[in-house]
Amino acid sequence: MAQAVVTEPKEIVSENYQPITDSENVKRFVSDYFADIPIMVKIAACESHNRQFGKSGNVIRGEQNRYDVGVMQINELYHFDTSVKLGYDIYTLDGNVAYARYLYEKQGAKPWMSSSPCWSKFTDLAIAR
Repeated sequence: MAQAVVTEPKEIVSENYQPITDSENVKRFVSDYFADIPIMVKIAACESHNRQFGKSGNVIRGEQNRYDVGVMQINELYHFDTSVKLGYDIYTLDGNVAYARYLYEKQGAKPWMSSSPCWSKFTDLAIAR
């Protein structure tokens, strides 16, 4: 009798989506990373237009709040210490989305309510936990 081969799912890491300065590559990465939480894909589009870095190569900051950083616009004032304790570097694409997943698992979409007029129109997606 043939034995079933079990393969681990492919790890979603930004190095497989280069260059990550291209918003289309970031969009593909975020879509794959949050395939199980589709509202997070919409939130990333609304929050940062699928950008982690600006043209200068620096991490993007919020237009309304300069303490919001990266593709998921993680607020440094509220989340930096916790992100460091958990081992997430919110200034990298991988760390930014990983911390966003942690936040979503704890609070649902509440941390991104300021951009909800943009993403809440996608009623077919799970919004809160």
